[in-house]
Amino acid sequence: MSSRRSRQSGSSRISDDQIIELVSKLQQLLPEIRNRRSDKVSASKVLQETCNYIRSLHREVDDLSERLSRLLATVDADSPEAAIIRSLIM
Repeated sequence: MSSRRSRQSGSSRISDDQIIELVSKLQQLLPEIRNRRSDKVSASKVLQETCNYIRSLHREVDDLSERLSRLLATVDADSPEAAIIRSLIM
């Protein structure tokens, strides 16, 4: 049983090169890091900034959803504008 478990975990492991490549891809997606002059950023810093960026995006989505909901309350419920706003909220 333990040999099967070790084989399974061994086949699903990510290599160091794959981790480096994934961290590099994350680094390119993060505006906070991408705009820095220095190319050397630790993997832990990239992961930390990724978490911060995702939290920021969640807050932004929540804010925009709230603003759209308030806007929806001000327009005629049967209007084309209301239909567009409802589609954006969902």
